[in-house]
Amino acid sequence: MIRISTIFIAFCMVLVAASLGLVLYSVAGISGTESAIVALTALTFLILYNAVSMRLRDRSDVGGQIADLSRGTADLARQVAEFGRRLAAIEGRIASSNSTNSDRVQTVVGEINELGGLVRQLAATVSAHEDMLAGSAPAPAPAPPAKAAPEAPIDLIAPFEERQAARPPLPAAPPRPVAAPAPAVKTQATNAVQTVNGRNQTQMLATLRSAIDENRIDIFLQPMVTLPQRKVRFYEAVTRVRDERDQLIAAEEFISIAEASGLIGRIDNMVMLRCVQVLRRLMIRNKDVGVFCNVAASTLGNSTTFAQCLDFLEANRALAPALVLEFKQATFRGLGPAETENLAALAQRGFRFSIDHVTDLRIEPRELADRGVRFIKVPASLLLDPKQASASDIHPSDLSDLLGRFGIDLIAERIEGERAVVDLLDYDVRFGQGFLFAPPRPLRPEGPSATGGAAPNQAQDIQGSNGSGTPSPSTTSSATSAAAPAAPSSRITGNAALARRI
Repeated sequence: MIRISTIFIAFCMVLVAASLGLVLYSVAGISGTESAIVALTALTFLILYNAVSMRLRDRSDVGGQIADLSRGTADLARQVAEFGRRLAAIEGRIASSNSTNSDRVQTVVGEINELGGLVRQLAATVSAHEDMLAGSAPAPAPAPPAKAAPEAPIDLIAPFEERQAARPPLPAAPPRPVAAPAPAVKTQATNAVQTVNGRNQTQMLATLRSAIDENRIDIFLQPMVTLPQRKVRFYEAVTRVRDERDQLIAAEEFISIAEASGLIGRIDNMVMLRCVQVLRRLMIRNKDVGVFCNVAASTLGNSTTFAQCLDFLEANRALAPALVLEFKQATFRGLGPAETENLAALAQRGFRFSIDHVTDLRIEPRELADRGVRFIKVPASLLLDPKQASASDIHPSDLSDLLGRFGIDLIAERIEGERAVVDLLDYDVRFGQGFLFAPPRPLRPEGPSATGGAAPNQAQDIQGSNGSGTPSPSTTSSATSAAAPAAPSSRITGNAALARRI
């Protein structure tokens, strides 16, 4: 929009030029045409002068504006540089603070790990002293149920129904199945227990070392059956040690000494090796069968021993769905950082876990399922105890359903009577284990071709073999006579199974 000052200047220039022409026409006597030419010429000069003066004034104004803009840009650059310096200082302080905090956290974590190791060493020492005090008591321990049971070899190839038919009938609702065996077997088991209890800790430790070095670690198998069909679904490997006189020592009698002396890792390695070999034999006939293998807490916490077990299990990763590693309830409740990490390493490789030696029903199924637990073994007497309904957060009859929601199966163990089976069916228990179904029994070899003529309790001894399942000459020569009577029975059972399949 044209400014008022510009209009006023233009009006003044026109007025001046018209006045000049009028003065020349009236005073000087010049003609009107000449007067008009002079007026136009004057107007033109005025216009040119005004345009030049305005251009010069605008140029001086632009220079001032450029100078002001330069000064503002310089100020802005100084402010940006100051902000950058302050930001760099703040970032340096934050980085220094983070590094200091990280060093402090690492120091605290290291101290906590050292304290955890000291606490575990203290707990192991206290446990060893308690076991020593308990072992020095003069009163003899009662005979374990496994020793009082007849040790007839178990045939892994014959079906469970055929083995049940071949067994002598059990007495009707006995109060304790331990009293059912013959007097000769009971006398032999009692003598064995008295002989074991007669040893002191030093003798027991020497016996354990000798048994490990000479491969006298045997495993007995006790079946776990489905309820109410009583079909064999799993086997639990029960460890037995033979002394120099071939008398059996139950795990309850030597496990504490083995843990205190650091031998439990070697025993667990040998048992795990034989469980894998037994599982391979079982899966030849039935792909749905599994084996429970007990693992001690000290083996899980010992880095050297666990590394050997992990390497072996990694090599047999294909058997992970059928090989269940079993731990005590106290072991799971006392897991430290190292044990938790080792347990997670096993779970990542597909191995499943079971919990036994349950003393109470305060169970967190979600936490156990997250750690890879898929089975919990609870004594039948604990499930059927009316006092547990008030002592635990859940009624025992609802425990199976609660565990099932998290993918955990409940197994009732130590079942000794038919009445307990009937009561457990009301609790929706799917699996059972106990002397009512079968006691732990030694292995029966498949035949000379499979075991090289080894004795029943040496059929799974791969520690004394050449790596391919064939025993060494020393074990073969000492066991040929013991394996001879078992071959016909195994052959007859195999023919019966073949006839049934046809």
